[in-house]
This record gives sequence, C-alpha cells and structure tokens, in this order.
Amino acid sequence: MMGLRWEGNRLRILDQAHLPHDEVWRDCTTADDAAAAIREMAIRGAPAIGITAAFGLVLAARRGDDLQAAGQLLRSARPTAVNLAFAVDRMLAVGSDPDRLEREAIALRSEDRISCADIGRAGLELVPDGARILTHCNTGALATGGDGTALAVIRAAQRTGRLDHAYCTETRPWLQGARLTAWELASDGIDHTLLVDSAAAGLMRSGGVDLVIVGADRVAANGDVANKVGTLSLALAAAACGVPFYVAVPLSTVDRATPNGEAIPVEERNPDEVRRIRGTQVAGTDTPVWNPAFDITPAANVDAFVTDAGVIRPPYRGWPFG
Repeated sequence: MMGLRWEGNRLRILDQAHLPHDEVWRDCTTADDAAAAIREMAIRGAPAIGITAAFGLVLAARRGDDLQAAGQLLRSARPTAVNLAFAVDRMLAVGSDPDRLEREAIALRSEDRISCADIGRAGLELVPDGARILTHCNTGALATGGDGTALAVIRAAQRTGRLDHAYCTETRPWLQGARLTAWELASDGIDHTLLVDSAAAGLMRSGGVDLVIVGADRVAANGDVANKVGTLSLALAAAACGVPFYVAVPLSTVDRATPNGEAIPVEERNPDEVRRIRGTQVAGTDTPVWNPAFDITPAANVDAFVTDAGVIRPPYRGWPFG
C-alpha cells in the first residue's frame, strides 16, 4: 500500500487523486515534478510530502540543478506541514553529492517507517478493549513511510484484538477519508463505517465513540495543532461529549520555532475545490468560498499526544514542546 517508490533515477508516486477506483502511478524525474505532485495533492500527508521533497532534492542533484532553489520550490509547495521544511533543511545540510543525498533520503523514509510503528505501539496505552475509534482525514500508509500515525494506532489496536470498530469521516472537500482511509481500512480487513463530517458530533453524543484520534501537519511549541480542516470541530464535540481526543504525530511534526497556533500559516486553496465535488459543479460558479486546508485546535482540547517517543499528556511544556 506504500504510496512512494524510489527507483534510483525517478520517484514513482501513487496518485491519490485517482483513488480508490484507479491506481495510477505518477513519475517524478525533477524537483519541479515532485513539487507539483505535492501542490496538486497527488501525494499528501505531512510525513509523505517530506519524503517526496527529500527525493526531489536527490533528483535535482543528479541533474546538477541549483539545490537551494530546488529546496525553496519544494518548501513552498505546501506551507503548513512542518515535515516538508524539516526534510528539505535536513537534506540541504548533507551537501550536494547525489549519492550522499540519496542515502539521506532513504534513511529519512526508513526512520519514518520505524516512527510509525513506535506511534502504533505507544497508542495502545490509550485504547480500551472493544474500542470504537473515530478518525479524520487520512493518516495511514498513503500519508507516511509506514503504517501511519493515527491509523497506526488503529492498526495496532486491530492486531491486538482491542478494536471493535473504526469510524472515518469523509473529509470535505478532498474526501481523503472517504477515498483513502476507507480504502486502507478495507484493505486491512478492519471493520469500519464512513460518515459525513457533520455526523461525527451526533455519533459521539449517542455514545458510539470511545476515543477520537487524528494526525497533524504541525504542532506549535505550546501544543496547538494544525490539522485537516474539520479537526477543531471534532475536538470541540469530543470535549462536549466527554470523549478523549488524541493527536498522533512523530516528534518531527512538533515545531519549536512556532510559538502557538496563531503563528502557523494556514494554506488556503482553490475555491473550486468547494464549488465542485470530483469535477461536478454543486454551487454557483461565482459563489464566494473560504477554503482553508487546515484549522487550529488549541492545546487545551488535546488530551494527549501519541508520539514515537511515547504518550505525552498535558501540560505541554518542556521537551519536545517549547
């Protein structure tokens, strides 16, 4: 199910815009190709776009391109996910030798696979027997170099017999939950139900959810979380219904240089992503649209972070926070 394949002179990306109906592989042979794949959401998920950027710099080095310029292009492809800038900076610190850069990119991908496994194991501490877990967006193998972040916890719960049922929100406007998370859960044989984003609060209020777990694209130094738009609504509903709300991230997603959620740049995307659903016009062509890709959930609404270094509970002060 891995969405990335490195073949030495090209990076092959499973184009997520075509899933779940068609498996289309997109070839990247330049840093421009990798940046376009990130920007157009052929590849998405904070760890996965960091890995894509890393291999994009390998491609740039093999072509003799300006690595600083390539790094800036890749870094700006999507501004909210801190893993993207983290990967670019780490790669540029290695130098310009293509072979050394390739080894570093492969190491980054391998480290993320290990990180995902560690997150999955750590999260079991928070999962009761017979758990009914709700998640948002896609945080699985398609979004990372391994089993995922929040989905790694769900997969670990399934393997250990603790999971009763998984719920995934459809995640408007790109429908990552409907198209990608449901596909991953079905591929793993995990009992699951898809629901529209606005039904999640009612499901929690009915007592149908034991915990909510999501991923994140950036965590500020104070513990504020930037994640796929709709996350804040889930956190507020969870608090109102007495349901624990957890965030699963590798430590590389914690950005100590960003003091709080207000300082996190939130990407705003094309209004037609809301006016249309999979190419079908559903609103007037001139309808005004606000289309933030992410929202900010305050640290006060996060009951714990599940990381590759274990579970971290409030107060969120000191390492790994600011």
